[in-house]
Amino acid sequence: MLQGAPHPARNLNDINTMTNQHASQIESVLLRAVQDVLVRGLNDPRVRGLVSVTRVEVTPDYSDATIWCSVLPEKHAELSIKGIEHAGAWIRREVSSKVNLRRMPRLRFKLDGTLKKQAEVLSAISEGRRRDEAQRASNSTHGTGPDEHQGAQEQTT
Repeated sequence: MLQGAPHPARNLNDINTMTNQHASQIESVLLRAVQDVLVRGLNDPRVRGLVSVTRVEVTPDYSDATIWCSVLPEKHAELSIKGIEHAGAWIRREVSSKVNLRRMPRLRFKLDGTLKKQAEVLSAISEGRRRDEAQRASNSTHGTGPDEHQGAQEQTT
């Protein structure tokens, strides 16, 4: 029995890597295409504000894609996502005319809350910095800088 060289893609790790790369490529293409359709606008009065596609996740069999969207201002988010979901079939048709895929996945739209969480964290960080700077300014005007505290502690011991 003759055996040739092993096929390079037979290694399970290679297959997983190729699959992950393929999924990433499809996600990237879908993200750009859906964003392009949304930028041109929908004729739905519920979709208001700035809608951005933040990420796309496809299922391993590529039958479904979850489109994560961010809407600013925040007060229009829920209603805008409802309008986008309602226009989902039309968006899918528009995207399929732009993208050459063997089978176009079903699109599911969800509101992405990560940008809101990031904004809250950044706000908390800047608030903490402001407090620190105010405390340092207060300490320096009262003559109680960090060096003076240390010197006072050394004198009492």
